[in-house]
Amino acid sequence: MVVDAPRTSGAFSRLAQDQSAPASFSWTDSPTFRLASSFAAKLFRSAIFLSIAALGGAGGVIAKSIPAASPQLPSTPIQTGVWTHAISAYQPPKYPANYTHFEYVNPNAPKGGRLRLANPDRRTSFDKLNPFTIKGVAPAAMEMFVFERLATFSMDEPKAMYGLLAEAMYVEPNLSAITFRLHPKARFSNGDPVTADDVIDSFNRMRGKLVLPTYSSELAVVTNAIAVDARTIRFELKERTIDAIFSVGDMRVFSKKWGAGKPLSEIVLDQPIASGPYTIDSMQMPSRFELKLNPDYWARDVPVRRGHFNFERIAYRMYKDRDVTREAFKAGEFDILRELGARSYARLHKGPKWDDGRIVKKRLEVDTGSMLQAINLNLRLPRFQDIRVREAIGLAFDFENYNKLGTFIRANSMFNNTPFAAVGVPSAAELALLEPFRATLPKTVFGPAFQAPRTDTSPNALRENLKRAARLLEEAGWKIADDGRLRNAKGEAFSIEFLEPSATGRFVEFERNLRILGIDYKERLVDFALYRKRLETFDYEMCIIVEGKFTLPNPSSIKKLYGSAEADLQASNNYRGVKSPAVDALIEKINAASTMDELIAASRALDRVVMWNHWQVPMLYTRSEATSYWNKFGIPAVKARFFQIDSIPDVHSLPWPLWTWWDKSLDAAAPAKTK
Repeated sequence: MVVDAPRTSGAFSRLAQDQSAPASFSWTDSPTFRLASSFAAKLFRSAIFLSIAALGGAGGVIAKSIPAASPQLPSTPIQTGVWTHAISAYQPPKYPANYTHFEYVNPNAPKGGRLRLANPDRRTSFDKLNPFTIKGVAPAAMEMFVFERLATFSMDEPKAMYGLLAEAMYVEPNLSAITFRLHPKARFSNGDPVTADDVIDSFNRMRGKLVLPTYSSELAVVTNAIAVDARTIRFELKERTIDAIFSVGDMRVFSKKWGAGKPLSEIVLDQPIASGPYTIDSMQMPSRFELKLNPDYWARDVPVRRGHFNFERIAYRMYKDRDVTREAFKAGEFDILRELGARSYARLHKGPKWDDGRIVKKRLEVDTGSMLQAINLNLRLPRFQDIRVREAIGLAFDFENYNKLGTFIRANSMFNNTPFAAVGVPSAAELALLEPFRATLPKTVFGPAFQAPRTDTSPNALRENLKRAARLLEEAGWKIADDGRLRNAKGEAFSIEFLEPSATGRFVEFERNLRILGIDYKERLVDFALYRKRLETFDYEMCIIVEGKFTLPNPSSIKKLYGSAEADLQASNNYRGVKSPAVDALIEKINAASTMDELIAASRALDRVVMWNHWQVPMLYTRSEATSYWNKFGIPAVKARFFQIDSIPDVHSLPWPLWTWWDKSLDAAAPAKTK
């Protein structure tokens, strides 16, 4: 299954979903990664301004004007031209301006008790409290509980952000700027109000040297940050896209007093001066620390936070080994465990404590979409440039045997678990986008949606798949020689090296089937640093890439994964080396979509092109979070739709259990059950 590292260093990659969950490289590990699930629209219109006198402070720019209300552009996929409490893509926000709380919380949850947690990702120790810089390791908890953003994302809408530190937001009709008006109650942990100067200072320092690209790259879309007055900040954008709008809303804010004005790179163990609900109470470096709920937390009764953060204390202990972590959970050292391995979840999450109800085993369903987890083929190598060879390799992958436990679902799309996955034959709208490229695309693109070959449809299904694979290889000029090996006309043997960062022997059936075809299959195990370096320089033949979660297709992220301009750029995310005018054009159509229908049509058309070109061997995804937890929690009556269990891998996977569950021993009556 997937371990999603919080937005920190690429060294904490997500683990590939697997029966035993060894690590594989995720596109989030790239230095150029920027969190995905935002959208773009090329919409231009002159902005209307109302000139007023404005105030400016240290670190800010004196503003000459602030935006006045402008009419809504009919083609804009977000609301513009008005001050609003929330911004939602392609549909109105679910919650009106006078909402009192999100549906997936208990607004009357009692406060108190102690939540005990383990490290949720690769980090096994920490040596700093600053999560924003390259050097060192900060706990994941800093992102989840200490620092806050200008806006936060709803966990039951595909793409909607609600003002947090900002009580209201204003987007220019031409998407050239976004303005935030800070909440008058917003306070830092030292009691100081959050001001425009603090926001400007955070913006400037987050763009400094040695700041993690996952933070600084988000703010690269901004040309200028202006303090309009003490509570109003205007960000002018170089990229007039909704991707940029949501990126700025996701910016973290801290006090300009934190580190006494030092660059972020020089702030290591300084106690954060932030606006989040918790502060550091104690720590025993490098593996233990405890957070305490701020009794004066400013947003405790603000609708966007009501019903959140219900534990008085949160204690973390970091373990160095997954087996040790699992045993510590069974012994009661911490309260909730998200399991990474399918075999481990099936075989090890059981026993007397589960049987008698002290521990609850539950798969928590999520609606989050999954992009591809796939075996990527390096198209820069001549033998992988032939589509017949690529299809033949895919026919050798026996997913049904691999998925013996029935834990996973076969990935048949780059947009799994969403309506953006292609279905049936292309619609008229899809055909209109695909027709200009018909001569360069496989004929199958214009037929039924891609379905990976199965091996459970008949007793001879695998045999038939391998026979078809052999025919395709022969058509491509690869034939079995006298020595039993597959060779081309030059006598060169067909070999494949599978690059692995953690463990070999995971794909026994795949290896056997490739050898039946005459392909010499080898696995190369390297440490993670070398693995990452080889990916950055495209020095590999096959490897697993996990492309991450999403709620709505993000053109910026897709372009990084599939755009032609990225194919020859070292350290880019285009691991396959795709160079396709059709793909580039369809990404731009996603970028320009102004309605949900347009977005669906462009996404499904792109899905057909990517999948039928066989640039990868699609693997799997899951719709649930495999979890066990001690039976101590009160749980809201309504479950969130888009969430993670114990970390923040992206803005659409916020930790719903950690943020909204509570200690049920404090209930006056029995808690509500999750739907």
